[in-house]
Amino acid sequence: MVSVVSKPGTLEKLKILSADAQYDLACACGSQKNEHRKRGADGRWIYPVTLSNGQSGSLFRTLVSNSCVNDCKYCPLRANSNIQRCSLTPEETARAFIDFYDSRMVFGAFLTSGVTGNPDSSMARLIETADLIRRRHGFHGYMHLKVIPGASDNAIEEAVKIASALSINIEAPGRDFFSRLSEKKDFDADIIRPLKKLAALTGPGSKYEKKSLTTQFIVGPAGETDRHLIHYTEALYQRLHLHRVYFSAYQKELGDNSIEMPAEASEQIFTREHRLYQADFLLRKYGFSQADFIFDAGGNFSMDNDPKKAWADANPQFFPVDINKASKWELLRVPGFGPETVRRIIKYRVQSRIRSIADIAKPNKRLDISKLYLKIDL
Repeated sequence: MVSVVSKPGTLEKLKILSADAQYDLACACGSQKNEHRKRGADGRWIYPVTLSNGQSGSLFRTLVSNSCVNDCKYCPLRANSNIQRCSLTPEETARAFIDFYDSRMVFGAFLTSGVTGNPDSSMARLIETADLIRRRHGFHGYMHLKVIPGASDNAIEEAVKIASALSINIEAPGRDFFSRLSEKKDFDADIIRPLKKLAALTGPGSKYEKKSLTTQFIVGPAGETDRHLIHYTEALYQRLHLHRVYFSAYQKELGDNSIEMPAEASEQIFTREHRLYQADFLLRKYGFSQADFIFDAGGNFSMDNDPKKAWADANPQFFPVDINKASKWELLRVPGFGPETVRRIIKYRVQSRIRSIADIAKPNKRLDISKLYLKIDL
């Protein structure tokens, strides 16, 4: 039986819906304390993000409705879940966001929704909300809309026109794994078709190419391996030119009892998510490809060793790398070196020979690891 909130006020509904938005964890994980989502005194969740200029800011993020007709087994908001259901009107959502924005607590909005009625009726509510924020309140800043699975081409086109960034969750790496998560949704028709439409509208050379397009996998409940996830991730970057792929660790206590996961897999799920993010960064920033990654016999990353160091340890013939002669690509293969460190090395050695790691950065544990893979002639 589903419990229903009886005529709640805007604040009460916002507390429920912004709290429910926390289950979608993309963009909500980080390595530093100030990078994690946080909850305000009024119960609303604020999501820190990193901007393109390297500065950080916070997003106002909420569902406009947590009612949903879908049966996604991993989702606590699925149709047969016993939770409080409610919806915000477009006017309520717009006003709440503007209050936060005027108070300088957020720089933008991230709006999503459960599927109420059908995908296009849910999209219409999101688009109307965004339109009110843009036109009535004159907000021209960052706005992310999450496209509803199964949305029509017309609804997608309207969303692209009004949003700064868009996303649709791919959820699983392929039709077979996806079918284990939902009996109602169709992978090709409801996920891949709208994703390809979004990619065509925002891809290189398109009218809206400056708008960001992202997606997210739910890690664990479908029984997929890391190899499957990385294969799909690489294809999404290469074929559809997505800006980011995110990974959300499945939280067993929130899902359907029919999902079975080994105890060990459940205990290590957040470490697994972290390894996938490390691999994703190697794909985007370090010149790695799927063929470079080291997987165990089960097709997964090591829980004890990060993917970059695993590659280095499996390729001893590649090292040591001469810090004064190596190319950018070779330097990026050195454990402990990131893009910024490599940039400093290349810039420094134009003027002078590097005689110590201390010449290019203050010594730390990460750079200490790099010494094992370097050649530095005095």
